[in-house]
Amino acid sequence: MATIEDFKNLGLKVAKIIEAQKIENSDKLLKLIVDLGSEKRQIIAGIGKDYEPKELLGRQIIIASSLEPRQIMGFESQGMLLATRDQDGKVVLIQPEKESPNGSDVS
Repeated sequence: MATIEDFKNLGLKVAKIIEAQKIENSDKLLKLIVDLGSEKRQIIAGIGKDYEPKELLGRQIIIASSLEPRQIMGFESQGMLLATRDQDGKVVLIQPEKESPNGSDVS
């Protein structure tokens, strides 16, 4: 079982997608630039089969911000977005119900 401290250490935050583009030679990877209020980060996400870059712009999502950066197909990913799948197996992004300040902690 995870402790409450384990949960807090994930650094779950609200982020707004301000840039999105497909990664060449990949059918599912997208490069996202997200705004966390005090900083911007690049996240590489495998959601390109279910989302077009243009439909992501301006959306708020939830990210895990405290993960170590990771190289994916030559790009650094500085976090991970939270998502699930619907009954048809398509990716569904986890989003705040209402607009929240970018960088807000999720608790």
